[in-house]
Amino acid sequence: MKQLISTLICIFWLTAKTIAQSVLIVADEIPAMQVLTKALKAMEGISTRVVFQNDLPASLTGYRAVIVYIHKDIDAGPEKAFIQYTKNGGKLILLHHSISSAKRKNAEWFSFLGLDLPKKDASEGGYQYVGDIDMEVVNLAPAHFITSNKITYNTSIAYIREGQSEEKQLPSFELQKTEAFLNHDLQKSRTILLGFKMKDTTGKVWMQDRSAWCMPVEKGWVFYSQPGRRTADFENPIYARIIANAVIYTP
Repeated sequence: MKQLISTLICIFWLTAKTIAQSVLIVADEIPAMQVLTKALKAMEGISTRVVFQNDLPASLTGYRAVIVYIHKDIDAGPEKAFIQYTKNGGKLILLHHSISSAKRKNAEWFSFLGLDLPKKDASEGGYQYVGDIDMEVVNLAPAHFITSNKITYNTSIAYIREGQSEEKQLPSFELQKTEAFLNHDLQKSRTILLGFKMKDTTGKVWMQDRSAWCMPVEKGWVFYSQPGRRTADFENPIYARIIANAVIYTP
């Protein structure tokens, strides 16, 4: 009997330890996350589990981080689970379309993240997505761990930060034939990490300090990064390293 109890305790401990070192990826487009999974393993030895939102574990407690990559609707149950996990001390990593127009219908998602996607013309500050563009992703926080750890930027570009007039050369990397989201209305304070520069289909150049950010939420922490429409985005070693850094970062 003592041997059985000891064995069960050992199994419980090993299971808890495995979860604590694992990252849960909740996605509805799997190939891109398979690429990311391989990168996280190769870069930092991070173990991952990829699930659809209808296969979400009964509890998210104990996961090192939860990555959300959901293109379509986020159901009410998973929405509440992600929010509670974060508020209780979890690390929530949101990628690309996890903040998009499909989430307007969610009851708590945008208020939880402190943002909005305004319904008006992009020229007036309204939200818009622009597909099939080349995007320069710009490092706006060169001293931050997420944007600097084990990263060498291969180029720099001329960029003007929002609210400023002075053009500066800033480190960057390029993602080709991807998708941009314009005019995320960030309504709460957060740490801005990355910006983007791109031309829309009319030839207009957009530069916005909203490509990636992080912020505390109660006991937990949220990281968001806008690129990721194509599987090839996650094949970019700089972008994959930024996400790996977000996973291992200690806020």
